[in-house]
Amino acid sequence: MNSFYEKAFRRVLFPVYESGIRRRGTLAWLAEYEHNQWLSPNQLESLQWERLKRLLEHCYREVPYYQRQWKALGITPDDIRNRDDYARLPMLTKADIRAQGDDLKAQSWRDRMLYKNTSGSTGEPLRFGYTRESNDRRNAVMFRGYGWAGSPPGRRSLVMWGGGLGNPTLARRWKDQLYHAAFGRRIVNSFHMTEANMSEYADLIDSYRPEVLAGYFSPLLRLAQWLLDTGRRVHSPKAFIVNGEAMHEFQREIVEKAFGCPAFNTYGCREFMMIAGECDQHKGMHVNMDHLLVERVQPPDAHLAPLTGEAVVTDLFNYGMPFIRYATGDLITASPQLCACGRGLPLITQVEGRMLDAIRTPDGRILPGMFFPFLLKEVPGVRQYQVVQRQLDRLDVSLVRGDAFNDDSLAMIHREIRKVLGDSIEVACHFVDDIPLTRSGKTRLTISELA
Repeated sequence: MNSFYEKAFRRVLFPVYESGIRRRGTLAWLAEYEHNQWLSPNQLESLQWERLKRLLEHCYREVPYYQRQWKALGITPDDIRNRDDYARLPMLTKADIRAQGDDLKAQSWRDRMLYKNTSGSTGEPLRFGYTRESNDRRNAVMFRGYGWAGSPPGRRSLVMWGGGLGNPTLARRWKDQLYHAAFGRRIVNSFHMTEANMSEYADLIDSYRPEVLAGYFSPLLRLAQWLLDTGRRVHSPKAFIVNGEAMHEFQREIVEKAFGCPAFNTYGCREFMMIAGECDQHKGMHVNMDHLLVERVQPPDAHLAPLTGEAVVTDLFNYGMPFIRYATGDLITASPQLCACGRGLPLITQVEGRMLDAIRTPDGRILPGMFFPFLLKEVPGVRQYQVVQRQLDRLDVSLVRGDAFNDDSLAMIHREIRKVLGDSIEVACHFVDDIPLTRSGKTRLTISELA
């Protein structure tokens, strides 16, 4: 029955709604992106460069911020002849967007844009504009990426997401429920999850019997660990899809064992939606380079591995409020290999956390925040943790202890941190009952509050 509805949805209901009623180009763009993924790397690079050049010419004609910036630098789009030239353009930061927001809008699009806000989980929220075509394309790229994980539109899905804000009308709630039901998915508020009500979420999985389980990773990981700790078995979906934050390999083992299905990473952000996604080869995440330009930029004096750097992203189709070389603050690691699946899209092997949340020491060392998941997963009895740096010479580590935690566990934490950070930084451990999620449903494992 589910298979019949899924086929009817994709072949009839979805096209009627998306292309007919809403008059959106999502399905046409999806067909284009489905074709593009099988192009060779050289063909994809040529396609990406053509799209980038068109965007740069548009910015030079219509966007006051770039007109002023590039004039001061004495350059025009004609001077940008290759990727090295492009990489010398200044990066765009969140501070730039907040300060220059109106001047980042193209003159011809000022009154015709849609708007979103970021969650502000690492600072104050950011408001940005985008065109309807770029939004349709973003959705198409998302559908393509979910398809790699075995979740095409219409497949029965249980999505553990955040609850809506405010008090929507009854009509609005009914409309949202009908919309999600048409897609074969049920949305559950994961922000209400506690140790006391884990069984209710497990019961829901058993009663709804989804083929795909997706959502914010932190609450899903908590549920997976609870299932293993209690021995509870639940209906096994066909795929587990991570949203909102990176899933590391040791965490993949936990969720695959708990839910009995393969897990798939995705990487994205509110500003661009899906940046990369994992296919069934599980060798990394394919970067959507036919839609975005993603660079890896090594920050000065960061001492990172050669293939690791900050993700700097350009949306090739947002002509309304173009972000040229937008600094995401995320550290990514690229793979030099092509995927065996045959797609020409390049791979990133992992997203290593926010660059801004790297730990710094008075003697100049910089430690990526990813160190702590790999350390603390080996410490007996650590159920949850959070590392916060508020001053250069001190590190605060909040720990939720399990039964196996003892004095040796605490000694191991101090010993291993001192190995990599030396004696110039004080490590203070605090025992707490819980680590709260951010407003966007994530657990920030490592936080730097340094300027």
